[in-house]
Amino acid sequence: MAQNTQIEWTDATWNPVTGCTQIGPGCDNCYAKRFAERWRGLEGHPYEQGFDLRLWPERLEQPVQWKKPRMIFVNSMSDLFHKNIDRRFVDRVFDTMEGANWHIYQILTKRSSLMHRYVENRYRDKQVPDHIWLGVSVEDAAHTGRIHHLRRINSRARFISFEPLLGPIGPVDLSGIAWAIVGGESGPGARAMEPSWAICLRNRCREAGVAFFFKQWGGARPKSGGRLLDGEEWNGFPWQIVPKDIVDSLRGKRAA
Repeated sequence: MAQNTQIEWTDATWNPVTGCTQIGPGCDNCYAKRFAERWRGLEGHPYEQGFDLRLWPERLEQPVQWKKPRMIFVNSMSDLFHKNIDRRFVDRVFDTMEGANWHIYQILTKRSSLMHRYVENRYRDKQVPDHIWLGVSVEDAAHTGRIHHLRRINSRARFISFEPLLGPIGPVDLSGIAWAIVGGESGPGARAMEPSWAICLRNRCREAGVAFFFKQWGGARPKSGGRLLDGEEWNGFPWQIVPKDIVDSLRGKRAA
Protein backbone atom coordinates (compact mmCIF):
# COMPACT_ATOMS: atom_id res chain seq x y z
CA MET A 1 0.00 0.00 0.00
CA ALA A 2 2.83 2.35 -0.85
CA GLN A 3 1.39 5.55 -2.24
CA ASN A 4 1.79 9.19 -3.09
CA THR A 5 0.96 11.53 -0.26
CA GLN A 6 -0.31 15.02 0.48
CA ILE A 7 2.32 15.46 3.22
CA GLU A 8 4.22 18.55 2.11
CA TRP A 9 7.70 17.49 3.21
CA THR A 10 7.86 14.11 1.47
CA ASP A 11 6.89 12.42 -1.82
CA ALA A 12 5.52 9.03 -0.84
CA THR A 13 4.76 6.76 2.10
CA TRP A 14 5.86 3.16 2.66
CA ASN A 15 4.26 1.12 5.41
CA PRO A 16 5.91 -2.28 6.01
CA VAL A 17 4.35 -1.95 9.49
CA THR A 18 0.95 -0.53 10.44
CA GLY A 19 -0.62 0.12 13.82
CA CYS A 20 0.84 1.48 17.02
CA THR A 21 0.12 2.30 20.68
CA GLN A 22 0.01 5.65 22.45
CA ILE A 23 3.19 6.90 24.06
CA GLY A 24 2.57 10.58 24.80
CA PRO A 25 0.18 13.52 24.43
CA GLY A 26 1.13 13.92 20.79
CA CYS A 27 -0.70 10.63 20.17
CA ASP A 28 -4.02 11.71 21.69
CA ASN A 29 -5.61 12.67 18.36
CA CYS A 30 -3.50 10.44 16.10
CA TYR A 31 -4.60 10.81 12.46
CA ALA A 32 -3.31 7.32 11.61
CA LYS A 33 -5.35 5.66 14.36
CA ARG A 34 -8.44 7.64 13.43
CA PHE A 35 -8.13 6.52 9.82
CA ALA A 36 -7.34 2.87 10.57
CA GLU A 37 -10.11 2.36 13.09
CA ARG A 38 -12.72 3.38 10.52
CA TRP A 39 -12.13 0.04 8.81
CA ARG A 40 -11.89 -2.31 11.80
CA GLY A 41 -13.79 -5.52 11.15
CA LEU A 42 -14.16 -4.95 7.39
CA GLU A 43 -12.95 -8.28 6.05
CA GLY A 44 -10.27 -8.01 3.37
CA HIS A 45 -9.47 -4.35 4.04
CA PRO A 46 -5.81 -3.53 4.84
CA TYR A 47 -7.04 -2.12 8.16
CA GLU A 48 -9.53 -4.81 9.07
CA GLN A 49 -7.48 -5.13 12.29
CA GLY A 50 -7.90 -1.41 12.92
CA PHE A 51 -4.81 0.16 14.45
CA ASP A 52 -3.49 -3.05 15.99
CA LEU A 53 0.18 -3.62 15.20
CA ARG A 54 0.70 -5.63 12.01
CA LEU A 55 3.82 -6.52 10.00
CA TRP A 56 3.61 -6.64 6.21
CA PRO A 57 6.58 -8.67 4.85
CA GLU A 58 5.03 -8.58 1.36
CA ARG A 59 5.61 -4.80 1.31
CA LEU A 60 9.30 -4.93 2.13
CA GLU A 61 10.45 -4.70 -1.49
CA GLN A 62 8.11 -1.93 -2.63
CA PRO A 63 10.76 0.84 -2.80
CA VAL A 64 12.87 -1.37 -5.07
CA GLN A 65 10.09 -1.18 -7.66
CA TRP A 66 10.24 2.64 -7.75
CA LYS A 67 13.04 3.44 -10.18
CA LYS A 68 12.98 7.25 -9.93
CA PRO A 69 14.33 8.79 -6.71
CA ARG A 70 11.73 9.76 -4.13
CA MET A 71 11.64 10.97 -0.58
CA ILE A 72 9.82 8.23 1.28
CA PHE A 73 8.22 8.62 4.71
CA VAL A 74 8.73 5.21 6.33
CA ASN A 75 5.81 3.94 8.41
CA SER A 76 3.53 6.94 8.28
CA MET A 77 0.97 4.60 9.87
CA SER A 78 3.17 3.21 12.64
CA ASP A 79 6.49 3.57 14.48
CA LEU A 80 9.33 1.39 13.22
CA PHE A 81 10.88 1.29 16.69
CA HIS A 82 7.81 0.09 18.56
CA LYS A 83 8.98 -2.34 21.25
CA ASN A 84 6.77 -5.15 19.90
CA ILE A 85 8.31 -5.17 16.42
CA ASP A 86 10.84 -7.98 16.10
CA ARG A 87 14.30 -6.50 15.53
CA ARG A 88 14.85 -9.00 12.71
CA PHE A 89 11.98 -7.35 10.84
CA VAL A 90 13.52 -3.93 11.43
CA ASP A 91 16.73 -5.37 9.96
CA ARG A 92 14.83 -6.29 6.81
CA VAL A 93 13.45 -2.76 6.52
CA PHE A 94 16.97 -1.35 6.80
CA ASP A 95 18.25 -3.93 4.32
CA THR A 96 15.75 -2.63 1.77
CA MET A 97 16.67 1.00 2.45
CA GLU A 98 20.36 0.27 2.09
CA GLY A 99 19.80 -1.67 -1.14
CA ALA A 100 17.41 0.79 -2.84
CA ASN A 101 19.73 3.67 -2.12
CA TRP A 102 18.50 5.96 -4.89
CA HIS A 103 15.71 7.09 -2.56
CA ILE A 104 15.77 9.15 0.64
CA TYR A 105 14.04 7.46 3.57
CA GLN A 106 12.58 9.58 6.36
CA ILE A 107 11.96 7.74 9.62
CA LEU A 108 10.21 9.41 12.55
CA THR A 109 9.85 7.93 16.02
CA LYS A 110 8.77 8.87 19.50
CA ARG A 111 10.71 5.88 20.82
CA SER A 112 14.05 7.62 20.54
CA SER A 113 15.99 5.48 23.01
CA LEU A 114 15.07 2.32 21.09
CA MET A 115 16.07 3.94 17.80
CA HIS A 116 19.40 5.00 19.26
CA ARG A 117 20.06 1.51 20.61
CA TYR A 118 19.20 -0.15 17.30
CA VAL A 119 21.24 2.25 15.15
CA GLU A 120 24.22 2.10 17.49
CA ASN A 121 24.27 -1.66 17.07
CA ARG A 122 23.71 -1.76 13.30
CA TYR A 123 26.19 1.00 12.46
CA ARG A 124 28.62 0.32 15.25
CA ASP A 125 31.75 1.44 13.44
CA LYS A 126 30.37 3.71 10.73
CA GLN A 127 28.02 6.58 9.98
CA VAL A 128 24.39 5.99 9.02
CA PRO A 129 24.11 6.35 5.22
CA ASP A 130 23.12 9.87 4.18
CA HIS A 131 20.04 8.66 2.32
CA ILE A 132 18.53 7.26 5.55
CA TRP A 133 17.21 10.19 7.59
CA LEU A 134 16.44 9.59 11.25
CA GLY A 135 14.10 11.85 13.16
CA VAL A 136 12.12 12.25 16.34
CA SER A 137 8.69 13.74 17.04
CA VAL A 138 8.61 16.30 19.85
CA GLU A 139 5.28 17.82 20.90
CA ASP A 140 6.28 19.91 23.92
CA ALA A 141 9.11 20.78 26.30
CA ALA A 142 8.54 17.65 28.40
CA HIS A 143 9.65 15.44 25.51
CA THR A 144 12.81 17.20 24.32
CA GLY A 145 14.85 14.31 25.75
CA ARG A 146 14.16 12.58 22.45
CA ILE A 147 16.42 15.15 20.80
CA HIS A 148 19.28 14.14 23.10
CA HIS A 149 18.94 10.53 21.95
CA LEU A 150 18.84 11.67 18.32
CA ARG A 151 22.01 13.74 18.59
CA ARG A 152 23.88 10.72 19.93
CA ILE A 153 23.32 8.89 16.63
CA ASN A 154 26.25 8.95 14.19
CA SER A 155 24.44 10.59 11.28
CA ARG A 156 24.45 13.84 9.32
CA ALA A 157 20.76 13.43 8.48
CA ARG A 158 19.02 14.08 11.81
CA PHE A 159 15.67 15.86 11.82
CA ILE A 160 12.87 16.79 14.20
CA SER A 161 9.12 17.02 13.67
CA PHE A 162 7.57 19.45 16.14
CA GLU A 163 4.10 18.28 15.17
CA PRO A 164 1.60 18.50 16.62
CA LEU A 165 3.20 21.36 18.53
CA LEU A 166 1.24 21.42 21.78
CA GLY A 167 3.27 23.83 23.88
CA PRO A 168 6.37 26.02 23.96
CA ILE A 169 9.59 24.07 23.49
CA GLY A 170 11.82 26.49 25.37
CA PRO A 171 15.62 26.81 25.11
CA VAL A 172 16.24 23.65 23.11
CA ASP A 173 19.70 22.67 21.82
CA LEU A 174 19.47 22.13 18.05
CA SER A 175 23.16 21.55 17.42
CA GLY A 176 23.74 18.65 15.06
CA ILE A 177 20.20 18.82 13.65
CA ALA A 178 19.79 19.31 9.89
CA TRP A 179 16.07 19.99 9.59
CA ALA A 180 13.08 20.98 11.72
CA ILE A 181 9.42 20.66 10.73
CA VAL A 182 6.77 22.56 12.71
CA GLY A 183 3.02 22.08 12.49
CA GLY A 184 -0.20 22.38 14.40
CA GLU A 185 -2.66 19.58 15.07
CA SER A 186 -5.55 18.86 12.72
CA GLY A 187 -8.73 16.82 12.88
CA PRO A 188 -11.55 16.43 15.42
CA GLY A 189 -10.61 17.96 18.76
CA ALA A 190 -7.49 19.64 17.36
CA ARG A 191 -5.58 21.58 20.00
CA ALA A 192 -4.52 25.09 18.97
CA MET A 193 -0.89 26.08 18.42
CA GLU A 194 0.19 29.50 19.64
CA PRO A 195 2.08 31.62 17.07
CA SER A 196 4.81 32.41 19.60
CA TRP A 197 5.69 28.70 19.91
CA ALA A 198 6.33 28.36 16.17
CA ILE A 199 8.11 31.71 15.87
CA CYS A 200 10.44 30.81 18.73
CA LEU A 201 11.41 27.57 16.99
CA ARG A 202 11.95 29.38 13.70
CA ASN A 203 14.29 31.80 15.43
CA ARG A 204 16.20 29.02 17.15
CA CYS A 205 16.60 27.27 13.81
CA ARG A 206 18.03 30.46 12.32
CA GLU A 207 20.52 30.75 15.16
CA ALA A 208 21.59 27.12 14.85
CA GLY A 209 21.72 27.00 11.04
CA VAL A 210 18.89 24.44 10.86
CA ALA A 211 16.60 24.31 7.80
CA PHE A 212 13.10 25.29 8.93
CA PHE A 213 9.86 23.99 7.38
CA PHE A 214 6.49 25.28 8.55
CA LYS A 215 3.92 22.67 7.58
CA GLN A 216 0.57 24.03 8.78
CA TRP A 217 -1.42 25.78 11.50
CA GLY A 218 -3.90 22.89 11.62
CA GLY A 219 -7.50 22.98 12.71
CA ALA A 220 -10.52 20.93 11.72
CA ARG A 221 -8.63 19.98 8.54
CA PRO A 222 -4.88 20.10 7.80
CA LYS A 223 -5.29 23.07 5.46
CA SER A 224 -7.73 24.98 7.66
CA GLY A 225 -5.25 27.55 8.90
CA GLY A 226 -2.97 27.66 5.90
CA ARG A 227 0.85 27.60 5.92
CA LEU A 228 1.85 31.23 6.42
CA LEU A 229 3.96 32.15 9.44
CA ASP A 230 4.65 35.86 9.86
CA GLY A 231 3.12 36.29 6.41
CA GLU A 232 5.51 33.90 4.67
CA GLU A 233 5.80 30.28 3.64
CA TRP A 234 8.80 28.55 5.18
CA ASN A 235 9.98 25.67 3.02
CA GLY A 236 13.49 25.16 4.32
CA PHE A 237 15.07 21.88 3.23
CA PRO A 238 18.49 20.41 4.12
CA TRP A 239 19.88 20.07 0.62
CA GLN A 240 23.39 19.86 2.00
CA ILE A 241 22.77 16.31 3.25
CA VAL A 242 21.10 14.96 0.10
CA PRO A 243 23.47 12.52 -1.66
CA LYS A 244 25.02 14.22 -4.68
CA ASP A 245 23.97 11.52 -7.15
CA ILE A 246 20.24 12.17 -6.55
CA VAL A 247 20.14 15.85 -5.61
CA ASP A 248 19.30 17.09 -9.13
CA SER A 249 16.43 14.62 -9.49
CA LEU A 250 14.91 15.57 -6.14
CA ARG A 251 15.33 19.29 -6.76
CA GLY A 252 13.33 18.83 -9.95
CA LYS A 253 10.55 17.06 -8.07
CA ARG A 254 10.39 19.70 -5.34
CA ALA A 255 10.23 22.50 -7.92
CA ALA A 256 7.52 20.80 -10.02
